[in-house]
Amino acid sequence: MNVGFWLLQSLNALALGGLLFLLSAGFSLIFGLMRIANLTHGAYFMLGAYVGLSVLQAGWGFFAAAAIAALVIAVVGGFVQRAILSKLGDRVLAQVLVTLGLSFIIADLCLMLWSGDPMQLPAPRALTTPIRVFGYVFPGYRVFVVVVSLAIAVGLWFLIERTRIGAMVRAGVDDMQMARGMGIRVSRLFTLVFCLGTGLAGLGGVLGGPILSVYPGLDSEMLPLALVVVILGGIGSLFGAFVGSFITGFIYTFGQALLPDFAYIILFLPMIVVLMFKPGGLFGERPA
Repeated sequence: MNVGFWLLQSLNALALGGLLFLLSAGFSLIFGLMRIANLTHGAYFMLGAYVGLSVLQAGWGFFAAAAIAALVIAVVGGFVQRAILSKLGDRVLAQVLVTLGLSFIIADLCLMLWSGDPMQLPAPRALTTPIRVFGYVFPGYRVFVVVVSLAIAVGLWFLIERTRIGAMVRAGVDDMQMARGMGIRVSRLFTLVFCLGTGLAGLGGVLGGPILSVYPGLDSEMLPLALVVVILGGIGSLFGAFVGSFITGFIYTFGQALLPDFAYIILFLPMIVVLMFKPGGLFGERPA
């Protein structure tokens, strides 16, 4: 295995890490703010990819497909939160069962509407040109995914750390009761965060389509990776989701390339070790 192999696999790991960040950032904020383990998040990723595919097949461009898919999934997520999840209160078991059931429903609807054949979203032609760096060739689209994920990470950081809405989200994550006492309309905040999180998942599905393809079962493959990211990085921590995404991307990519039979052992073992010493994750608070 030469230097080119390591560089290409590193780029693949960065691209997967970027997609995992889009999936897990909203997951982490939803879990941190609302205390809801949204097991539908992987299904939103898959549904976003299918919606984007339909928009592309209708003759629209890739970027329009990404924007429309993100908007559609955000609306779906907002409806689910307002119409269903908000009625469940703090009943954790009910939340888990409902979100798991919704993920099965979405998966079956996708199978009915788009069949069971794997489909690959075509990447924009302008981004299919290989990029040469120091004599090595890299897929242009994967570089684009890394750049977009970093840009979204910066945008989310600015939103959370430098805006009034972000201050309310942080207040809700740190102390929900105090946030209510300060006059923050937590129900609206919940819906906003849920829409943002699910919209990012839908966007990630479209961006991941040219790399991962879209097929029945994609949701069940992406959800465990998102769970690893959230637990590893720390619940409610955007920076933890960012770091955890790229750590997971590297571990999973190189595990699949070098030791495919032990890929999941290599993926989950570091998470277990981290939790032994930091139960709250790398950047989360220690559980009370």
